[in-house]
Amino acid sequence: MQVPAPEELDTFRASRPAIPRQTPRRLWLAILLFAVTFLTCLAAGRQFAIAFANGRAASLDEFFVSFKLLYKDPTALIAGFPFAISLMTILLVHELGHYFACKQHHIRASYPYFIPAPTLIGTLGAFILIRSPIRSRRALFDVGASGPLIGFAAAIPILLYGVAHSRIVPSLASADTDIIFGTPLILRLLALKFFPGTDPLTILLHPLGRAAWVGLFATALNLLPVGQLDGGHILRSFSPRLHRWIGWLVPAILLALGFHWQGWYMWAAILLALGFLRIPPIYDQQPLDSPRIVLAIITLLVMILCFMPVPLWQSATSH
Repeated sequence: MQVPAPEELDTFRASRPAIPRQTPRRLWLAILLFAVTFLTCLAAGRQFAIAFANGRAASLDEFFVSFKLLYKDPTALIAGFPFAISLMTILLVHELGHYFACKQHHIRASYPYFIPAPTLIGTLGAFILIRSPIRSRRALFDVGASGPLIGFAAAIPILLYGVAHSRIVPSLASADTDIIFGTPLILRLLALKFFPGTDPLTILLHPLGRAAWVGLFATALNLLPVGQLDGGHILRSFSPRLHRWIGWLVPAILLALGFHWQGWYMWAAILLALGFLRIPPIYDQQPLDSPRIVLAIITLLVMILCFMPVPLWQSATSH
């Protein structure tokens, strides 16, 4: 790696306070995307609420009915509020963690942008755009780790409430037309506490628990140690060499997992494409201090608790 000359470092340090302040010209876009995403999450939340009330798994057919109600009868979506508010809160807290970490290190960043989508969960997540270089390894770590850690912390009480108010449906894992959601490790651990001796796949999550499930899944995806994902930032701040090697290993692992869930093929392709993008150099190579190393270990544990080899499937194709 090419090491910058001392005069370049002096120029960098002198220029840091002069980073322009963000203008509010894109605030309207962030608000618009937030509002639209909230509506699509309402539709998703309604079908989760109806499925829970009827003691059955989520259904794509019921979701499409809910989606049509967005323009036919929006008042019928009231049942989706607990799911939508919970999920949007988890995603927003995650992105605000990144946003304020950028502010702390004088890094220009956009407002959080949500991605509405007519999917079973109503969204494809949220993101911020980083508009200026991240100059130090410690700043890189802070920006990468802040979102997942704070988002995970926000998801835990929602998950606890959701699991505590869930129910056991023995036929849940064998209904031919239903969608079956995978069970992350943290949910298996909570099942041992709230429903000892029960197959986790037979636990029908309360809509708030399902919102937390989506937040945990998004956290696991973001913590994959590849490219410019949150996990990639964390790993690169710890060891740029490991970041390069693992950046090619993780897509290979996801390709192997694709035999069990085809969605991993898409993620492997995305991560491979990210590997060809230019990553800006880090000028300040000061290593992570002890508190950040401890937090790095915690983020690894969070990913292990949240990751699911098979996030969802239809039982008709799994037996």
